[in-house]
Amino acid sequence: MDMIKNRLEKNYKKLKSWSERHQIEAFRLYDRDIPEYPFIVDVYKDHYLVHDKSDPVKDKDKNHLPHVMEALQVLFKCSEQQIVIKKRERQEGLKQYEKLDEKNETFVVRESQALLKVNLYDYLDTGLFLDHRPMRQKIFKIAKDKKFLNLFCYTGSVSVFAALGGAHTTSVDMSQTYLRWAQDNFQLNNLDLNGHSFVNANVLDWLKTQRPQKAYDLIFLDPPTFSNSKKMEDSFEVERDQDFLVESCMDMLHPQGILYFSNNKRRFKLSDKILAKFAVKDISEESIPQDFHDKKIHNCFEIREK
Repeated sequence: MDMIKNRLEKNYKKLKSWSERHQIEAFRLYDRDIPEYPFIVDVYKDHYLVHDKSDPVKDKDKNHLPHVMEALQVLFKCSEQQIVIKKRERQEGLKQYEKLDEKNETFVVRESQALLKVNLYDYLDTGLFLDHRPMRQKIFKIAKDKKFLNLFCYTGSVSVFAALGGAHTTSVDMSQTYLRWAQDNFQLNNLDLNGHSFVNANVLDWLKTQRPQKAYDLIFLDPPTFSNSKKMEDSFEVERDQDFLVESCMDMLHPQGILYFSNNKRRFKLSDKILAKFAVKDISEESIPQDFHDKKIHNCFEIREK
């Protein structure tokens, strides 16, 4: 147990003053740093989320989860109830958004300028993608008086930062649950819902209905890697369908506008068509936060008109 406890302690020492200085209550503490401990540990205020990444075959003789639990309890003087364990199977498509539990236990974490609602129990994801923290800051800083569109908006955290920065926002998602959650996040931050739009729609269908009307200054596009949801007629795959997505977004952007296109496909390659047609900058490296060791956690591109 000492090995994992020492590593957690060392990582926490490194992150503690940074997280306090920037008022960040949710961050990644440990990311499979030691091969014998194939876990990811995220801190959410006074709760600790452990993603068990062990391989049922390869790691069957190494039951190191109790060591991690014990180390967290010693280090943070927390109870077992404050530690949540998730075992992530390989998820296909929108299965990743399906309910795991019905606890409905939510609480609020601060991230710099914003308060955001999280739920560590009921879904595989918590309502907050920690790896997009630098993007939220980037958008907050450039949002003033802009019209901002957030596609596949999930729980709207990027929209919250845009709105706090002074943007008029439009958030689109197929899930009513997540759109309601996005509205809760707006209300938590005393943002008037009347100044912002929340659209419950399949993003692909919605894009097909939008005429090219240069309506937005900033767009954040963060699609899933793959989806075959019951609400969709066709399946979706981010690499295959990127041309349609990016071209549709560019049709809706002001000539000086910026599209931020992000996805989590590990071997994603931007299409030659997009590279030829638009001015593209790969900003993946600068968009990954300092608490993440995994530099392939997402790809991110800044796309403008040539």
